Amino acid sequence: QVQLVESGGGLVQAGGSLRLSCAASGRTFSNYVMAWFRQAPGKEREFVAARTGSGTLTNYADSVKGRFTISRDNAKNTVYLQMNSLKPEDTANYYCAASDTIWPVTPGRVNYWGQGTQVTVSS
Repeated sequence: QVQLVESGGGLVQAGGSLRLSCAASGRTFSNYVMAWFRQAPGKEREFVAARTGSGTLTNYADSVKGRFTISRDNAKNTVYLQMNSLKPEDTANYYCAASDTIWPVTPGRVNYWGQGTQVTVSS
């Protein structure tokens, strides 16, 4: 079992920044691809970003490329999502995810989910 706990969500104005954190406990953190997904009301959960266990490979949704950065600290069992130049359309509940498969990281390939943290971007 892997437990994931997100933090760092909140309310921010358009153009602002937030950093989400996800602390993992349980099995070996570095064995997993870590990812972020988001889900807005009435919409399906969508992929945002992922980073391999070694940290050498990353993947981003087109909608966040150049604005969001996923990073991880395997010594701290933590993954981060730095979100810059936020837009109202980034408003969603953001979920941390762990997967034991390589790309693409789809919801069906996620082994463990966090409980989510809300991000609201006002215009």
